[in-house]
Amino acid sequence: MNFSKYLRFAVVGACALASCKGGPPTATKPGKYSSTTGLEYNTEEGMRVADYKGIPEGPGLIFIEGGRTVLGSQEEDVTMTHDNIERTVTIASFYMDEAEVANIHWLEYLHYARKDSSEEFYQSALPDTTVWARELSFNDPYVDYYLRYPGFRYFPVVGVSWLQANDYCTWRTAKVNERLAGEGDEGGSTKKKGGLFGRKKKGDAAEGTADADTGDGKVKISIENGNTLPNYRLPTEAEWEYAAQSLIGTQEAGNENQENKRIYPWDGRQVRNPYGKGMGTFLANFKRGRGDYAGIAGSLNDGAMITEYIYAYPPNDYGLYNMAGNVNEWVQDIYRPLSFDDVEDLNPFRRNGYLDPAEKYDKKGYQSLIDDHVRVYKGGSWRDVAYWLSPGTRRFMAEDSATAAIGFRCAMINAGSNK
Repeated sequence: MNFSKYLRFAVVGACALASCKGGPPTATKPGKYSSTTGLEYNTEEGMRVADYKGIPEGPGLIFIEGGRTVLGSQEEDVTMTHDNIERTVTIASFYMDEAEVANIHWLEYLHYARKDSSEEFYQSALPDTTVWARELSFNDPYVDYYLRYPGFRYFPVVGVSWLQANDYCTWRTAKVNERLAGEGDEGGSTKKKGGLFGRKKKGDAAEGTADADTGDGKVKISIENGNTLPNYRLPTEAEWEYAAQSLIGTQEAGNENQENKRIYPWDGRQVRNPYGKGMGTFLANFKRGRGDYAGIAGSLNDGAMITEYIYAYPPNDYGLYNMAGNVNEWVQDIYRPLSFDDVEDLNPFRRNGYLDPAEKYDKKGYQSLIDDHVRVYKGGSWRDVAYWLSPGTRRFMAEDSATAAIGFRCAMINAGSNK
């Protein structure tokens, strides 16, 4: 290497290491050269570093700023299960649907399932509408009308099992990323850009970060490109409970102490609105007492005999609707009574196959309902009393079962950022 070439390389390397202009390199501004080797990116032999402007905006999602909190029951353990002992944990920031997945969203899913998938899969995606049927109650009209009648479009989908909810998350991820891949840089153009379902271009990207050819002329996008969303998924139990608490609304700027707790996703011990024009109205859709689902005609309490509009009732301090009442919601976790003792204190999550094995529970002898196929659901519903509205309460059901009182919402990691 002659001296002038060496000097030029040294200058380039020094500039790269010192980030000559604009400060240190960042994820969105990595610079033209490597800050460790001085080698140039995006050349014929160099590593490809794709343009990245941050995580794309996911439809329907609200940002949930993470932090330290105390999870567990804030009320007397009236069920005597002792499965929600208080403990301090930290939850990383994430995204969550602002409202429950509604009938119209599920009908959209069924539309594309029938169009793009096998008849067998379409049949497996159908909700169990017979969850409304009761032998000693005339709920028969809901069996036929609740899912498909236009008036119920924005009521939460029910009759969906945990397994079906997971399939929906997978489909939603693919469909949203397909849309993002088809959008142009400006003006909402639908011109293909070689995204998730686009076609590979010649000489596009260096080996190791290129979009991989799947063999059918389509492209599986590389994570390194950063132009697709992370997976939609069910929230973990800890994420769900943290988001429901919404204690961000109780914190004062600069105060590191959590001086307030909440029994419900709102302030106070009451279930009625204590302020303003809405004073006295109920803050959630739940069963007030035996036989009282909605109140007296002319002076209804919550007015909802069954489920209600997914944007009814005031949102919590994160902007999330119906984190108490309306329908219970599936979360990712497998159920174990000792989850709060066993799981870690950073992003706690109970998965299959670790500690507290199913063999300890006598399901065959009918002494327990617990195995590796029961999942947690939370939040209370139109059919539950106020006790179950508290975010710390928890129940479980088989992952392939469904009821008229359980729905779900999706969550997503906040990739590449702590804020």
